[in-house]
Amino acid sequence: MELDRADFWDKPLDKPVIGIPLGDPAGIGPEIVVKALREESIYSHIEPVVTGSRDAVNKALRVCGLDSRINDIKDPSHGIYNKSIVNLIDFEDVDVSRVITGKVQAIGGAAAYSYIKRSVELAQKGIINAVATTPINKESLKRAGIDGIGHTEIFAELTNSQDPLTMFEVRDLRVFFLTRHVSLKQACELVSKEKVLSYIQRCTKALELLGIKEGAMAVAGLNPHSGEHGLFGSEEVEHIEPAVREAVAMGYRVEGPIGADSVFHLALMGRYNSVLSLYHDQGHIATKTLDFERTIAITIGLPFLRTSVDHGTAFDIAGTGKASAVSMVEALLKAGKYVHSYSKNISE
Repeated sequence: MELDRADFWDKPLDKPVIGIPLGDPAGIGPEIVVKALREESIYSHIEPVVTGSRDAVNKALRVCGLDSRINDIKDPSHGIYNKSIVNLIDFEDVDVSRVITGKVQAIGGAAAYSYIKRSVELAQKGIINAVATTPINKESLKRAGIDGIGHTEIFAELTNSQDPLTMFEVRDLRVFFLTRHVSLKQACELVSKEKVLSYIQRCTKALELLGIKEGAMAVAGLNPHSGEHGLFGSEEVEHIEPAVREAVAMGYRVEGPIGADSVFHLALMGRYNSVLSLYHDQGHIATKTLDFERTIAITIGLPFLRTSVDHGTAFDIAGTGKASAVSMVEALLKAGKYVHSYSKNISE
């Protein structure tokens, strides 16, 4: 079923519409979605619309023991937005009746990809305002013949976006990543003056897209104690410090390198508006230790805002109804928090 904005009612929507692709139907994605939609507080900020399979939603409702009603809709203006309703756009691309809960399988990857693809189409047409994603499984995607290794890469390919940024937010702490899915050795090798300077510029622009224009960014150190002026490594002296100096000379508000054992705490206390982490686990450990369930990933650089839970498909507990929806609720609220600024600024 193809949708076009011209087909829709002109009924105005009071709040931003957030699309929720169900993720891998063999995992906990459908369960955390139906649970999150029971959280009454979200309806003060957003209007959530699920893209996925009716079968997967029904199964999740049974597993979680919920009596929510599925409202099959063609367009968000047809939605009924309260905690007793799951507003669902079911494109029926993939028959998920054969999905085995808790297993890596091609059909799970195919379904997850289909849900993402359809959400992207809706967002690009302005039918939904932002997307809040649920977990997918890399092995299942690979079995389905999908090349993307993760959400960010899939969204970038589907929207023809070049190297979008990932930012984590938890409480008042925001963290960007200079490198992501590479080995630690390769991450260290990728720390160069040019790359650090580029990311200071890009991350500043990303914050502005979210409406954050006050405060300074901090760049984390790579080595213990930021290298102690070359005693414990030369990356700070040769690359990070020169990049920060040049950025400051260009007018950017940035400080660093600041030891990774303190910089995240300082940012949480309000000294910095964000931290540029130099490798994957450096920032992940800091945010997830602070509050694992409320650490949310925000993708910046797409034509629309995307937020996401920051946990996996949890095949080991899928189908038990035990999965917590706290992260899903938080992803929806973060989408509502930033969508107006992002949509306005990305179009300018």
